[in-house]
Amino acid sequence: MSKKATASRIKPLLITLFCVALVGCATFCGFAFFYKPEVEKPAPYVSPLPELPLPEVTGGVRGELGIDKNINESTIDQYLGRADSVYRDMRMLEDPGNYEAIGGDRFLSGYVEGFEVVPLPYLAPVSGLPEAVGDTYKGDTLFSIDSGGNYVANYEESLAILQDLFPKDKNIFLMCGGGGYAGMTKAMLVSLGWDANKIWNVGGYWYYEGEHNVEVKKTNEQGETYYDFDLVKYHDIKFDDLTPLTTVARL
Repeated sequence: MSKKATASRIKPLLITLFCVALVGCATFCGFAFFYKPEVEKPAPYVSPLPELPLPEVTGGVRGELGIDKNINESTIDQYLGRADSVYRDMRMLEDPGNYEAIGGDRFLSGYVEGFEVVPLPYLAPVSGLPEAVGDTYKGDTLFSIDSGGNYVANYEESLAILQDLFPKDKNIFLMCGGGGYAGMTKAMLVSLGWDANKIWNVGGYWYYEGEHNVEVKKTNEQGETYYDFDLVKYHDIKFDDLTPLTTVARL
């Protein structure tokens, strides 16, 4: 084949390759012009939770119950809904004690929004109630109290249940009807190793006048009073499902 013929065949091939390269370059440049890589956006700023005042028992009769000076029925609304905290109301749905005799209600007539009910009388024996109230619940409890005032587990699962209900890595806000059950619960937890500086006795629901009241006591169309306990987030303890510690001498 002559050099002239070879050149005539190579020339179109070079033109084709040049055109392909030109189109590819144009495509890349266009892509580079229009493509803007996604820039990672900084995480939105989340303001830290306000620091809680350390527990500080108030004075007078309320102080004898262990009610806190700073976080109580009057101020608890400011501290609701914290992810670093749990909220526990220590009353029974219906307490055998005659709390009406001291101006209260033996029924759980309502609670503060966010609080979950864990009856103290199921955790340990209750004593020291006002004489007019009489006795409260006398059934099974997770713990007994020995002659030295120490809390002793009645079941293999007792401490695990307590740790689940009152996580040690959380702030714990306690409430009840008048403040007594909440104070007893804090004393129990501290005795068993909880940090006293992370537990607040908020006081009594009977004196709460805030904006987060959940009413359980209601009146039907016939004017009859009833209690809608279905509204309550209630932690029951099924003692029949637990493993007794037979070596414990209960008082």
